[in-house]
Amino acid sequence: MIRFFARILLAVVAIGILILASCSEKPSPVVHLQGQTMGTTYNIKYVLNEGEEAIEGLQAQIDERLVAINKMMSTYDATSELSRFNQYRYTDNFEVSSDTLKVVNEALRLAKLSDGVLDVTVGPLVNLWGFGPNKRPEVSPTPAQIAQVREYVGYDKLATTASGLKKRNPMLYVDLSTIAKGFGVDEVAAILEQHNLQNYLVEIGGEMRVKGERGDGSEWLIAIEKPITTERAIQKVVSIGTNAVATSGDYRNYYEQDGVRYSHLIDPTTGKPITHNLVSATVVHPSSMTSDGLATALNVMGWDRAKALAQQQQLAVFLIRRTEDGFEEYASPEFDKLVDVKD
Repeated sequence: MIRFFARILLAVVAIGILILASCSEKPSPVVHLQGQTMGTTYNIKYVLNEGEEAIEGLQAQIDERLVAINKMMSTYDATSELSRFNQYRYTDNFEVSSDTLKVVNEALRLAKLSDGVLDVTVGPLVNLWGFGPNKRPEVSPTPAQIAQVREYVGYDKLATTASGLKKRNPMLYVDLSTIAKGFGVDEVAAILEQHNLQNYLVEIGGEMRVKGERGDGSEWLIAIEKPITTERAIQKVVSIGTNAVATSGDYRNYYEQDGVRYSHLIDPTTGKPITHNLVSATVVHPSSMTSDGLATALNVMGWDRAKALAQQQQLAVFLIRRTEDGFEEYASPEFDKLVDVKD
């Protein structure tokens, strides 16, 4: 079984999962491919034109591409390209594939865009607070422990070259799980485009990208989950056109200690779990890789900063925050223009 980003998948995607909302029981000429990848599952649907047959060998081509991405960017595979970079204890250039370089460059761009909030080097802090593969600590880390780890955490300690990656601190550790799953969705969509498919849905572990229409001519409908821990419920059903969508939330993966709630989302600028009341951030964007990273960044930033960034960068963003009276929603102007709300 391929294990890729399983820890963050449970921490981020499962709590903000986007599910397909069915709008018709009418049979449609749609091919449905399913499989496992990156520690989770994938679902792909594409529509056949009249007289066409399912594309022979398409799923094998998709699986081959996803396995290749896993071999480049998995932190669970000790022999992957990224794992070997993490084990490398030098500061000179470490050559990587063009795909890994592309994902890291986008991660660094989003880090700068979010004032360092999206940080693919934050993993050691996540572990320190007990949300990684390590056991939850019996007591919260001390300021001294946090400061010690922060010495080798920070996107500014990671650089790219024309052919690879460089560490400014030999202990630097990179985890691309907040962005690489979205990259996988984009790569699957590219394969579908190569086969001239114009109506499809691609979903990997909750990250989703759609184009065109369903087999019956209706829109692809996406459900944004209500941010509650007691049940699975829908906050909104939307149509996003030809775009990708991702949601990040903090309402399922947390623990309480001495009356204090510790979120799994760590703010790398403080080294501590977030404490604000923004519980869910959804981003619609042409790129699943970008929407994947932005959703996490906005959820860490909090209500006011997330709204400000969405307006400044003209992002299609839907936020939910917890209030004393329930939940409050915010949809950016770009979200209102781009997204058709169905409920």
